Amino acid sequence: MRFDQLLENDDLLDALWDMHFDECTPIQEQAIPAVLEGRDLLACAQTGTGKTAAYLLPVIDLLSTEEFPSDAINCVIMAPTRELAQQIDQQMQGFSYFLPVSSMPVYGGTDGHTYDQQRRSLKAGADVVIATPGRLIAHLAMGYVDLSKVSFFILDEADRMLDMGFFDDIMQIVGRLPKERQTLLFSATMPPKIQQLAEKILNNPHQIKLAVSKPADKIMQKACVCYETQKLPILLHLFKENPPEKVIVFSSSKLKVKELAKALRKEKYKVGEMHSDLDQDIREDVILDFKSGKINVLVATDIVARGIDIDDIRLVVNFDVPHEAEDYVHRVGRTARADRDGAAITFITDKDAYKFRRIEQLLEKEVEKMPLPAELGEGPNYSSGRGASGRKSGSRANQGKRTRKGKTPRKPAPASEAQGAEAKPSVNGLKQERTDTNKSNRKRRQHHHRRRKPKTDKPATDSTASSNSSITQ
Repeated sequence: MRFDQLLENDDLLDALWDMHFDECTPIQEQAIPAVLEGRDLLACAQTGTGKTAAYLLPVIDLLSTEEFPSDAINCVIMAPTRELAQQIDQQMQGFSYFLPVSSMPVYGGTDGHTYDQQRRSLKAGADVVIATPGRLIAHLAMGYVDLSKVSFFILDEADRMLDMGFFDDIMQIVGRLPKERQTLLFSATMPPKIQQLAEKILNNPHQIKLAVSKPADKIMQKACVCYETQKLPILLHLFKENPPEKVIVFSSSKLKVKELAKALRKEKYKVGEMHSDLDQDIREDVILDFKSGKINVLVATDIVARGIDIDDIRLVVNFDVPHEAEDYVHRVGRTARADRDGAAITFITDKDAYKFRRIEQLLEKEVEKMPLPAELGEGPNYSSGRGASGRKSGSRANQGKRTRKGKTPRKPAPASEAQGAEAKPSVNGLKQERTDTNKSNRKRRQHHHRRRKPKTDKPATDSTASSNSSITQ
């Protein structure tokens, strides 16, 4: 389905045309009509399916066509991290380019000037506030933020916010909102705690569930069973065979990220690293360099497993097996986005075999195991790890024999949360300045038969329509 079959705002369609958005993704096709009808929404879909546009587009449409206060905050979007809040704001600015709808990202880790910009916009009443929970609560505590007129409350990546311990913060913010509002909850997974949150804040929601906890089918998934000391040589062999272009290498700790990035730099690769020890400004510079191609290998912790909007990542390498099976889904979901192909390779040591079996159980399939490069010798037997029963299952000598019960593995602790936008912008000048551009866009869309026909006619199909070039999770 095309966007012009769901949306009627010409200015919004002009912006989508300029951004090369034409065909809806499944989550957009199901969510947009429900939001336009005024229903609460509980949506679950994997990363990279276009959830951001699924809620931004109908909200922008409603804010620009219906009567809402011009001096109040009309929509609050909650995001778990600064990076995701920034990316949502970038999408917001693109979609609303021709419309009198203002937005303001509100997150921590900024200087005093940016904080003051946030304060002014919150006091003036930006139409859409995109915020991390902690920073919004900090502004609320100062007494100048009024959420009593909010019409739309949106939670993006709700499962991750709960994993990061934001439940109480979310409920504190909900307590400041009017009861008569439209609430939209988007999540990549649907654990019981999300269901409990939905019961507390949603009112008879429309539910959408698409491909829960499964990587996109277009991702080619493989694994290498190896010893720890073989991991770096295997990675270098992969890069030698296929020079890296937009590769993310995930490691389990900040220390390993630093060591691995240093080793790759010695091999003359253009490498960046991402972990929580870096200042926010440095992290933003690294992401920009990665997007622009100044660096082509990004070594990172799970800090970028979600909330990074880069569509052309070719390969994801799990240098270490993630602790949780669902973390694997989020990691590999960084590739094969926006209808592109991608690959994911995981290095499995004998100690990680049990964890990777859990991942395969989640995937409901066995991931193909790649042979090691001949010069590296043999790796461990994949079946020598702990099986699903928790017993050793490796050598034939052990088969059929009961083994001593091992210690229960310690459950890993869950992982933990800039440009400042101006205060609420004046839209009168923008509207006048962009009138000619709007007219030009409409002529182009008419020429390419992308305009909607009158409602009395059936919507036209377009076999040459291009797919979305940028889809945000």
